[in-house]
Amino acid sequence: MNLRPGDYVEVRSPAEILQTLDADGTLDRLPFMPEMMEFCGKRFHVSKRVVKTCYYGTSSGMRKFPAEDVVLLEGLRCSGAAHDGCQKACTIFWRDAWLRKVEGPRRIQSVDPESIKWLRARLRTSTSPKTYFCQASEILNSTVELSRWERFGKAFSEIRAGNCGVLEMAQRIVIWVYWKARRVLLGPYARGTQKPTPVESLNLRSGERIEIKPLGSITKTLDEKAYNRGLYFTPAMGGLCGEQHRVERRPEKIIVDGTGEMRQLRNTVFLEGSLCGCSCVAFGGCPRGEFAYWREIWLQRVEPSSGEGKRPEIA
Repeated sequence: MNLRPGDYVEVRSPAEILQTLDADGTLDRLPFMPEMMEFCGKRFHVSKRVVKTCYYGTSSGMRKFPAEDVVLLEGLRCSGAAHDGCQKACTIFWRDAWLRKVEGPRRIQSVDPESIKWLRARLRTSTSPKTYFCQASEILNSTVELSRWERFGKAFSEIRAGNCGVLEMAQRIVIWVYWKARRVLLGPYARGTQKPTPVESLNLRSGERIEIKPLGSITKTLDEKAYNRGLYFTPAMGGLCGEQHRVERRPEKIIVDGTGEMRQLRNTVFLEGSLCGCSCVAFGGCPRGEFAYWREIWLQRVEPSSGEGKRPEIA
């Protein structure tokens, strides 16, 4: 359909989507997940074409969908409801075949309850009692690795797809070159000397206001590769030091990319508006928009200002 950012699409009916799926509930090995069924018959803006995507697990890197027929829809993330409450909040991948291009917003189309039942019966959520089946678990199976030269070529593809303009892409490339050179010359950004790295619990909750500690304080919590208990402190996160943000949520369990393993998290939060664009570590960035993971030891509470949180008096 040659969908581009800004186009309106309607998610096809459960019966139409069922016809595109194999016995495992996938199309070209990309699962249609139960969490996606609630969007059937509804209309959304395309936010980006997925020219390439990152993955993080036991390793990391950049990959592509061979058919190049995947888009992201504005604001749609996985709730994790059908996957034992996974709190990763992944941006959902949509095959073109699951969508219909339309002219604009209209009333929501009614969905046949019987077709929902048949579609739900086709969809898998696990492969074993301890291994989950979803778009994150299958990201390595549904994509192929980008070669070194393809990574450079995809920068031009991002522009042709309408994901960004020339100036924005140039800025991303400059950022990547800078941090690549800095790492070669000076080693990992913000690297520390801790072995093992320390832990701190603030028991933060959604909506609380925090301030990100100065870089010098954060460095004291990191090892020589800039990790704290397996979480990397990225250069992009360093640029937010000293800023105040609200806590988006407190993830306690997430499904790992490529393995389907449910991993427990402690003393970690998502912050409102703090998303990973990968510009520091991936040439040209990535559209996936994963939440950045913040250890509580990198944060400090901000005392509410006078009158904050109080109800206004009625005259």
